[in-house]
Amino acid sequence: MAKNIKSIRGMHDVLPGDSQNWQYLESVLSSQMKRYCYQEIRMPVVESTALFSRSIGEVTDIVEKEMYTFEDRNGDSLTLRPEGTASCVRAGIQSGILHNTLQRLWYMGPMFRHERPQKGRYRQFHQIGVETFGMANAEIDAELILLTADLWKRLGLSGVRLEINSLGSNEARNQYKDILISYLEGFKDQLDEDSLRRLYSNPLRILDTKNSEMKEIVESAPKLSDYLDDDSKQHFEKLQKILTKAGIEFEINPNLVRGLDYYCKTVFEWITDKLGAQGTICAGGRYDGLVEQLGGKETPAAGFAIGLERLLSLLEEDDLIPESSAPDLYLVMFGEAAEIEGMVLAEKLRSDNSELDLMTNCSAGSMKSQLKKADKSGAQIALILGEEEIEKQVVVVKYLRQKQEQITVPLNELNTFLKNL
Repeated sequence: MAKNIKSIRGMHDVLPGDSQNWQYLESVLSSQMKRYCYQEIRMPVVESTALFSRSIGEVTDIVEKEMYTFEDRNGDSLTLRPEGTASCVRAGIQSGILHNTLQRLWYMGPMFRHERPQKGRYRQFHQIGVETFGMANAEIDAELILLTADLWKRLGLSGVRLEINSLGSNEARNQYKDILISYLEGFKDQLDEDSLRRLYSNPLRILDTKNSEMKEIVESAPKLSDYLDDDSKQHFEKLQKILTKAGIEFEINPNLVRGLDYYCKTVFEWITDKLGAQGTICAGGRYDGLVEQLGGKETPAAGFAIGLERLLSLLEEDDLIPESSAPDLYLVMFGEAAEIEGMVLAEKLRSDNSELDLMTNCSAGSMKSQLKKADKSGAQIALILGEEEIEKQVVVVKYLRQKQEQITVPLNELNTFLKNL
């Protein structure tokens, strides 16, 4: 017997019981974007590999270890997108919608990274991403944070804290890199393998190490905040004033650096302690140089991404997802004539009542077995149609959730009866 083919490790099916939770979350997210006047953009899942090596940085873990990259039949190197920002910028440049205009965009969908699967981290994962273009001031940074803070309220989420930092301009950060490298070189024998590999290519990432043995080294390192340029300092101070005035609590984390090369000035993360090591549910910041880096004209930009699997886990853990709605009606059809007439009746009822959720029994069976299925569906009412009912042009209404006697309703009065329920 042939062996069953299973899903790829770290890539999961979303089964019907779970998909209803996904639909709820996606509907709230989509509604939130509309409230803040952000427009949806949809990009391909597959992009040219060069897009990510140029934007994310060739010496990052994502490009070096985690991307799903392959050659197509033309010999072109293609990659399943590991994140959405680069794709969004590419689409904006290609379509010309970023030049001399303000854009607030959002997208939602799967991303792919070949990581070690664990709770909250999968090889196919889903994100909602928000990207803004053409706005250089701290107000848009604040709006992104306020939007997410309001989202947590709408979802009923608690125990989520905000950390912020400023990476300064590219020039200030490059100056700081040299100072940081010089400091870390004095501890080469104590650095772990990842830190040694990043020492000269991406030293800021060492500040974000999760290795507890390096905690003292990192805490004693020179602080990036001491080397910020004046413009970045003023930008960061204004952001803090807006957040404070709006009642948003935050903590300045000098070691918050983000893992991608294109970030500058403001960076932020929303973090929870309920998901273990994978505690970041939303991360973002400014990336003013990325549009130009990918071939467009100089354009200020800022955005964030939310991991949907992690957010969904929090909502499920705190029982914050409403129960899925069951059908309003379940149509029981007994006998061949009733099955034919019943299917036509069901379509007429749906057509006349656009808000009506009606499930039909399409698997025959005895009256008793069909009523069991009706009850299991969670429907409020079962409509029973047999050959006798067809002959009399009536339908039997059986209440499944209320202690109420079943009644018989003429077919030509059924619509009025249902609307009055």
